[in-house]
Amino acid sequence: MNTNDAGATTAPILTISAGQVRGVSDDGIDRFLGVPYAAAPVGALRFALPAPATPWDGVREATTHGATAPQNPYAGALARILPTAIIDGDDFLNLNVFTPAGRGNELLPVILWFHGGSLQHGSNALAGYDGGPFARDGVVFVAANYRLGVEGFSVLEGAPLNLGLADQMAALRWVQAEISCFGGDPGRVTVMGQSAGGNTVAALLAHPDAPSLFSKAIIQSGPLVAQPPKAAGKITRAIAKDLRVPATRDAFMAVSPDELLAAQSRVTAGSTPLTGGAGHALSIAPPLVPSNPQNALEAGAGAGIPLLIGTTTDEARLWLVPTGLVMKLKWLHLEVARRKVGISAAAVKLFKRNRPHSVTGEVLGDLATDKLLRVPANQVADARLARNATTYKYEFAWPSPVEYLRAAHAVELGFVFDQLASPDSIGLAGAAAPQALATDMHQAWVDFATTGDPGWQPWTAQRPVKTFDGGANPVVLAPRDDERAALTP
Repeated sequence: MNTNDAGATTAPILTISAGQVRGVSDDGIDRFLGVPYAAAPVGALRFALPAPATPWDGVREATTHGATAPQNPYAGALARILPTAIIDGDDFLNLNVFTPAGRGNELLPVILWFHGGSLQHGSNALAGYDGGPFARDGVVFVAANYRLGVEGFSVLEGAPLNLGLADQMAALRWVQAEISCFGGDPGRVTVMGQSAGGNTVAALLAHPDAPSLFSKAIIQSGPLVAQPPKAAGKITRAIAKDLRVPATRDAFMAVSPDELLAAQSRVTAGSTPLTGGAGHALSIAPPLVPSNPQNALEAGAGAGIPLLIGTTTDEARLWLVPTGLVMKLKWLHLEVARRKVGISAAAVKLFKRNRPHSVTGEVLGDLATDKLLRVPANQVADARLARNATTYKYEFAWPSPVEYLRAAHAVELGFVFDQLASPDSIGLAGAAAPQALATDMHQAWVDFATTGDPGWQPWTAQRPVKTFDGGANPVVLAPRDDERAALTP
């Protein structure tokens, strides 16, 4: 932190490759907001791989959040509990850096955060993603934006695939080149993501360049899959049909971002990660995603990088309960869903028997949680164990009272960030969420980034899972293993 002769706090100024940036110092934390890590992906750079940030003259103000990637706000019931920050501007390939103001000469561990949002929503401008608590605890925290939706994950003739993921790779390379200017150690970078951000972290972990870009990884409630381009391009073709243009780069470049977002909104109406419908996905295609991430991880990719991975207990309730869908799903819906994703009738009977007081929608939600998230995480942990790779498993189990969400998807975020007072967290966890749980969970993430050990035993054949329930937060051996086994091929 810089002070003048009278002892007043002054704005910190740092020099990076593209020029000087002026941040803001407050409560012992220096914040540098909206710093470009790549050129604005507009004009000729639209639907193209990220290019280096354009240098600037003088001192660039980095005291307020930068632009956010083009996106639609959440619709319907989710809009009540999931916030959206939309800030206009072209330079939305930017990141925020939070670092201790009183840092010394010793370089500190780094976390690079990629937000979730179904690859269509989210930004580093959300209040709940403020990295101040991490900086307070000795971690240089970086939160990056990346291209979303049509602009970031379309499958277009003449355009590279997985552009949003390419942006994340560019952010990782920026961190390697620049983070020491902010007091961060480029040799101790943890890449961290939740939901869709966890999905991209899985792909990054599986990439051959991973060991040169980061040393640890955290995947929170992230699918571990990508799709063949034809399947991933289903939404692109639907948008092209809606707009009556071909699914080509030239045709989409002739359409404004606002028009593309309107078309995206029309073709995704009613879709959710749980119930299906049109949605964006990672495409299996070299060089960024040469194979399905789960398969690559099970085959040994990223084995030298410690991994912290887990889920919430009631992931699916985010989409089932606020919408009222949980009470509308009947036995026929469950039968259709379980056949579609390859769940045996015996597994359904087991889940129902273990939940005698649950309605059909709740049973379906638990089946989906395990099939899509918990079981794949276990499979990756088992495969990594066979290669002596270090893996830590967790489950967030504290039941939020908000709209009967319980331990739904994303409820853990306020606890991980130690930001329970943020409106983002209050919307999911309420105003009386237990601070002691946030303190414990946040510290585990800090410890993992700092030492590689979050404070409990790594994965073994006994299947230890740290369970953040807001009580004793016990390590449970092989939780609900009968159900896991019933869903494991």
